[in-house]
Amino acid sequence: MRFITSLVLMLWPALGWAEVHEVRMLNRNESGAMVYEPSVLRMAPGDSVRFVAASSGHNAASIDGMLPEGAMPFKGGINEEITLTLSAPGVYGVKCTPHFAMGMVMLIVVGDVALVAEALPEGLPRRAEARLRDYIETAQ
Repeated sequence: MRFITSLVLMLWPALGWAEVHEVRMLNRNESGAMVYEPSVLRMAPGDSVRFVAASSGHNAASIDGMLPEGAMPFKGGINEEITLTLSAPGVYGVKCTPHFAMGMVMLIVVGDVALVAEALPEGLPRRAEARLRDYIETAQ
């Protein structure tokens, strides 16, 4: 028994307990209309993120061209609460499909990676691109 207890205590830090982070999808908050809260989320590889429709009419979907290598695209339904476990380190761009052109976007940073505006894909809606650039600048 003592051996098992010692083994568990020794491996405890290496096991690391994954955290579940909550992101609220909102019509409005103090930073504006059509927003995710938080707008930038930093998390460890293997952590999960739960998207909650705090206001109706929203979803969470990956932005084309804004996923780390090896990460799978995702798309939740309107008003659907989804939970994703993100293991690939890198920057994940997230959009609300019906409000993408209105700038409803966010960034999830998995692991210790830098945010650079040059990594934004071409062809983003103007408001979405402006918000993403602002998030990158303020998250530095």
